[in-house]
Amino acid sequence: MTPPLRALLLLPSSAADRIVASQDRWGWLNLRVDHAEQLAMVVGFSERERIIWPVTSPLLDAHYLRVADQVARAGLWYRARPDLHALWLATAARSAQLAVDGFRQLIRGGWQPLPVDRAIPVLTWTEVDGQPAWQAWWAARDGVIPANVHVIDETTDVFAPLTPAWPVQLLAEVLVTVIGVGSIGSAAAEALAAYAVGHLALIDPDRLLQHNLARHRAGGRQLGRHKVHAIADQLAQRFPDLEVDPLPLNVVDDADVMRPLVARGDLVLVCADGVTPRRVANHLAVWAHAPAVLACVLEDGAVGEVLRVRPGSGSGCLLCHRAELQAAGRLDPQPGLDLPYGTGLQHRPMTAVGGDLALVGEFAAKAAVATLLEARGYHDQRLQAEHAVIGLRPVPGLTPPYDVTRAGEVRWSPVGPRRPTCPTCRLA
Repeated sequence: MTPPLRALLLLPSSAADRIVASQDRWGWLNLRVDHAEQLAMVVGFSERERIIWPVTSPLLDAHYLRVADQVARAGLWYRARPDLHALWLATAARSAQLAVDGFRQLIRGGWQPLPVDRAIPVLTWTEVDGQPAWQAWWAARDGVIPANVHVIDETTDVFAPLTPAWPVQLLAEVLVTVIGVGSIGSAAAEALAAYAVGHLALIDPDRLLQHNLARHRAGGRQLGRHKVHAIADQLAQRFPDLEVDPLPLNVVDDADVMRPLVARGDLVLVCADGVTPRRVANHLAVWAHAPAVLACVLEDGAVGEVLRVRPGSGSGCLLCHRAELQAAGRLDPQPGLDLPYGTGLQHRPMTAVGGDLALVGEFAAKAAVATLLEARGYHDQRLQAEHAVIGLRPVPGLTPPYDVTRAGEVRWSPVGPRRPTCPTCRLA
C-alpha cells in the first residue's frame, strides 16, 4: 500500500455528533477530495445501510472543497475499542502500519471488505473518559496506517481559542468607524477584525481600480466595486460574526451624514488620503468627543505616521499638532497628501509599497484597539505617547520627529496641549 502521507480528513461536528448519537457500529462516508492537498472533507454519512445524511452549514458551504466532486461511499466509519486508538499513537510514532486482521479485531462490528485496487479513508471513534474521540486511518488489503482527522466545530466562534487571554467579549461590542478604506484602511480593517472588534463601519466613496491592486487588500476579482463593499465581503468570509456597515460616503461632501455615524461609534480610525478629508474627520471626532487614530504615510513613503486624538487627554488634535510643527519651523508633512496618482499637472508616482502601507494600517489598528482597551482598564495596553513615526524607507534631512534613520524604527513623541485658537478644539 502506498497511501498519501500526512493525509487529513475534515469531519464536521454535526456529522460526528449524529454518528455518536446513532449508537450504530459502522457506516459509509461521502467525501469531497483534493488529491493534490491530500485532503478530504466528510459531506455525508450513513447509519449502517440507511440513507446518507448530507452535511450542511454556513462554514462548510464557504469551504473551497464544496466545488470538488463528491465521491459517494468513498470511506467508512466504525465504532472502535479504546485499544485501537492507543495503537494509532504507537503506530504513528513508528511510521508503521497495522495488519488488517488486527485492525478488524479492535472495531465493534460491521466490518466491510476493503477494495482490491485502492486504499480508502476510515474514521474510528471510541469513548475516552466518557467523551467521544476520533482517529483516522488509510486502509487497504495489505495494511492500515494512521492518518489525521480534524473535527470542525461548526458552532464555535472564530475567537473562542483566544478566550480568556484576550477580551473577546468586550471587543465584540465595540464599533470602530474606519474612514478611508484604501491601501492603509483595508489593512487596518482586516486587523481590527482579527483583534475581535465586533462592529465596523467602513467609509469611502472610491471604487477599486486596476492601479490599486499593487497595494490594496482586495484583489482583481473585485475590480470596479466600491472598496467598502469589496472589503466587507472579504471580511464576512473570514469572520462570519463580524457586523460590517459598508458606506460609500465622502467624509467631506457627506459631513452631515457623517456626524451621527461618528457619534455612535466607540472610535474613529482615519486612513483617508488628502488633507481636507483628514481635517474634516479630525473635526468630527473631536466634536463628537470620540477618540480618533489618524494614519498615513509621508514624504513619498519614507515614514508612516500614527496620531492619536483623545477627549480629556489634554493633548491637541491634528490641527494643533500641525500648527505646533510649523511654529517650531519643522517639516510641514501634509501638502503631498492632496496629490492624486497620475492626475493633475504633475504626475505623482506610487512610491510607497503595499507591505509598508499594510504595516502602517496594522499599527494604526493596534493603536486603536489599545486605546479602547486602556480606557476600559486594560493598562497593559497603554501606548507610550500620542504620536508615532515609523521608519519605512528613511531619507536624510527630515526634521524631528520624522528624522528616523532605520527601517522599522518607531519613534514616539507627545502632542502639545490644545491651542486656544484651534478652530476644532476651542469649540468642542
